[in-house]
Amino acid sequence: MNLSYWEIKSWLSNIDYVIVGSGIVGLNCAIELKRRFPKSNILVLEKGMLPQGASTKNAGFACFGSLSEIINDLKSHSEDEVFQLVKKRIEGLALLRETLGDAKLNYQQFGGYELYMATEGLYELCCAKIDAMNALLKPLFNENVFSFKSNTFGFNGCHDQLGFNQFEGQIDTGKMMEALLTKAQKEGIKILNNVTVESFSERSGSVSIKTNGFEMVCAKLFIATNGFAAQQKITEVIPARAQVLITAPIKDLEIKGTFHFDQGFYYFRNIDNRILFGGGRNLDIKGEETTNFSQTKRIQDALETYLRTAIIPNTPFEIEHRWSGIMGVGDQKSPIVTQLGNNVYCGVRLGGMGVAIGSSVGKDLANLVS
Repeated sequence: MNLSYWEIKSWLSNIDYVIVGSGIVGLNCAIELKRRFPKSNILVLEKGMLPQGASTKNAGFACFGSLSEIINDLKSHSEDEVFQLVKKRIEGLALLRETLGDAKLNYQQFGGYELYMATEGLYELCCAKIDAMNALLKPLFNENVFSFKSNTFGFNGCHDQLGFNQFEGQIDTGKMMEALLTKAQKEGIKILNNVTVESFSERSGSVSIKTNGFEMVCAKLFIATNGFAAQQKITEVIPARAQVLITAPIKDLEIKGTFHFDQGFYYFRNIDNRILFGGGRNLDIKGEETTNFSQTKRIQDALETYLRTAIIPNTPFEIEHRWSGIMGVGDQKSPIVTQLGNNVYCGVRLGGMGVAIGSSVGKDLANLVS
């Protein structure tokens, strides 16, 4: 890259902290570092035109797990681990709302619902476990989280009772990221886009970074690339593509809230008189372990079929847009926030809960520095 003296001097010299990734985690890390060290020189490197991965591509669910998801988590986690996971998500959502304010997020708390499809057999399991799950989470809310409500939305092919969570909300993902970027820039944090970190190495008291356009040195490096963490040799994180579609506006749309079914593998919500619908990764788990942002016919056809037959069965609709995001998952649902070297740190593996825990993971990442 043909860089001038001025560009090198202003953007790439005397850098205290470099953060790789300008998503929810990366920007919150940068903002917290600036709060703690106001005189520090902070640079965020982002490989995309906009924050890549999932931060600007997620569905905007301010949620912490449906009833069946939490029941399923108990198969591989202890009760205390599940409690701590949910606690972390709730605290992260509170921090996000505190940091940006509900107006800038367009936060709305319509509640979260769970559909029990006829072929799943989950309704009976949830009925049997709901009291235990409410008891487990009651210390966090001082009241029951989960209940059942009648299906008044006209959903087809599912049980006439829906799981309900009064504490779930929804946000405008684009507004959230706009607000985070604005806040970071107002704090004097520099952000460079279309910069891919190809490698880095530590030397005494500093980190050398090689990108697709330049080489530089910083005092400390923070990796906040989540679904792309494996590209920075963090092998505990597996990429997981989430495919999404959105309809054109639908007249007199009465569906309001966040909705899940099939243990959270499918999810939909209202936004701007449209239905946003995503999921289907369970149809091809291995195939969706990719960082490719394309869509597949199998999953997109499944989403359209569910829309037509189950979600809005008596309503004509058009698909206006399709996209995909890349999450970071692994054997455990807890995020990885750790020190990798003397001056290298990472905050990754958000497990599809980036909106809920991204703010707190970013803050925790920054606080690894003493």
